[in-house]
Amino acid sequence: MKVLEFHGAEEEDSLQLDFKGAFGPWAALESELEPFLQALEEYADGWMPDVVNGKRRRKYSRTSFWKALEERRDGNSTALGLYRTEWPALDMPLWLWLPPRPPELDIIIKVKPLSFFTKAERCHQFVEMVRAWASRYPVSHASAHSLADDQLSGAPDFGRDMQTSIRDGFDKIYEVFWLNIFGPKLVEAVGRERMLSTPAHRVEELPNGSVLLVTWPTPADFASDEARLAQARAHVHLRPDLDFDTVLRTLRERSATLAPVEPRFHPDVAPLLSRVVDGVAIHERQRKIAELNAYQPPEPEEWLPADSALPPDVEDPERAREHYSDLAEHLVALLHTKVPSVSESTPESLTDIDYQFWHEDFPRVFERHDIDAHAVPAIGAYLGQVLVRNLGGQWIPRQKLEEAQVLIGNRVWLPFVRAWRYMRSCQSLLDSSLTQLYRVAERQSAERG
Repeated sequence: MKVLEFHGAEEEDSLQLDFKGAFGPWAALESELEPFLQALEEYADGWMPDVVNGKRRRKYSRTSFWKALEERRDGNSTALGLYRTEWPALDMPLWLWLPPRPPELDIIIKVKPLSFFTKAERCHQFVEMVRAWASRYPVSHASAHSLADDQLSGAPDFGRDMQTSIRDGFDKIYEVFWLNIFGPKLVEAVGRERMLSTPAHRVEELPNGSVLLVTWPTPADFASDEARLAQARAHVHLRPDLDFDTVLRTLRERSATLAPVEPRFHPDVAPLLSRVVDGVAIHERQRKIAELNAYQPPEPEEWLPADSALPPDVEDPERAREHYSDLAEHLVALLHTKVPSVSESTPESLTDIDYQFWHEDFPRVFERHDIDAHAVPAIGAYLGQVLVRNLGGQWIPRQKLEEAQVLIGNRVWLPFVRAWRYMRSCQSLLDSSLTQLYRVAERQSAERG
């Protein structure tokens, strides 16, 4: 059963809910989770999961839900995933911690795109679901907000070291999100009267002493100035020690950071830079696009005029060409699992290879000796093979690999030299990309033709 791959889908912002609630240690698990499932099925307006993933994927039903929990049970814990097969995409892992540990229901919900939550009624339904859960499963703190803005806020550490963050949790009002559940301890720390008088779209005291607070009717427009003003007013009301202008300025800066930037990448490396952007965290993406819009890769220098080409100096040119083919196969063997297109020797496969090496930070992670002895020859041979197969190039073999050339029109290209420069650093993977050299060689060939 194929589900929407949440992280492989088009990268857009999403609504994320973080919820950790306690439940009774003695009652049957089915009765304890009945209110959770009832609220999910009643209020998941348009984003209801239709797949349950335990040890295998099944169509969502109460029966498949319980089956997945049972087959994934491991001592005092169990877990499952809930997903969708149609847009919007859903990533909803659920963990249960069971006795002798304090029983806890741990849920993360991500629904993509965030723009799905533009209608007030759909957002109201989401709030009602969280309200029902928080009324039944007491929390110390829960929140729902833009994933990108949540990451920019510094959550969950908020400037603390990780150990302190884990120990203390959300022990004071570090941030006010679109939807907030403040547990009784937080409410008492702020003051119940002050908490209930917060200027916000919705403030409600729950039966267990928690307080539900929603800053704005819809989360999709969280970055608008009106929504930011509401967010700042609520935060400063709950934290009188904070300066309103400073809080608002910070929120506006976050909105500016997330404002869409139109990609205008250098055409020779646009396919690669688009992949690089896709690999960047959602909250950093617009800044990365702006940075890469200004990026101008150096012109390739790994070529000579055809009349300056070095002649073959090997006894058996055909055997040398077979050796280059064998070297290229080493790259195919190295990457075929992560980069299936490597077996096709196409221009597109060069971009896939560029991105994979950049994503892995290959020049930094692997030993320099192994890179120069094995990776560089394989990459150079593969690049040469792509030039030969797709642009009608001809190998001019040489005893030294760095002198081997591919003749295309009025130029000879030096693929092994390019490969050596390419593998110097993570930045050189962009500055000396295989994609760019191919594009320039292709353009030169077309102009010659």
